[in-house]
Amino acid sequence: MARLKGKRAVVTGAASGIGRASAILFAKEGAKVLAVDRSQDGLDETVAAITKARGEAHAMTADVSKEADSQAIVANCIAAFGGIDAYYANAGISGDPVPFTEYSAEMFERVIAVNLLGPLLALRYAAPPMVEAGKGAIVMTASVAGVAGNAGPVVYSATKAGVINLAKSAASELIGTGVRVNAICPGLIETGMTRFIFERARERGTEDKIGQLNPLQRYGAPEEMANVALFLASDESSYVNGHAIVADGGLSASVPFAPGAVLRAGAPRPA
Repeated sequence: MARLKGKRAVVTGAASGIGRASAILFAKEGAKVLAVDRSQDGLDETVAAITKARGEAHAMTADVSKEADSQAIVANCIAAFGGIDAYYANAGISGDPVPFTEYSAEMFERVIAVNLLGPLLALRYAAPPMVEAGKGAIVMTASVAGVAGNAGPVVYSATKAGVINLAKSAASELIGTGVRVNAICPGLIETGMTRFIFERARERGTEDKIGQLNPLQRYGAPEEMANVALFLASDESSYVNGHAIVADGGLSASVPFAPGAVLRAGAPRPA
């Protein structure tokens, strides 16, 4: 219950989904949390949940794609808590639900700004005070869509592939500083971003089919991703650096298959 005891942490995209679950879990495990989102909607509820559980958290509205806001996030964490030990750059958007051939330059730029520039700016401003302290953990939310094609919209997927390489490259550039950089690649998780998939399936009565293509044959929960983020932000992962941890139920570990056509444990093997 104290895996982040004494840590000062930032969590972006904290108003809902993986960000909210992570902010609440970080606080439960002893961290002082600066919960950040671009809108106040939902953010107060996150902080209230932390406070109710006797944790410590402050709320901040900011646009992670803007340099001044990103600089202010780190400055506010240091001012409020006396330092910064962990930064979870989780905020992201899926973009407009249309083919990439219908995207304008402005639409491309917005997805890239939030999903890729946001984590880059988090690195830009969180790394220096961590380097000065000689330690720190920066975690980014990528996606299984950044690992393989056809797991998400084209533009979104491209930005998430960029996040994976950003984490790896930044970890190398921070050699010898004690600062670690890693990414998480969630599979299909029920969040605000994916709500339409779940609502549509529930309307059709096919919710049980969501996630059926991965070996666990189910979708994931924000709390499961929060557990991965907690590990990467904590000292338990002190030797994990420059990696993208995939948490997708095994989807990207296998080729597509028909669920009934694979050997199951205990099934007779072919002669």
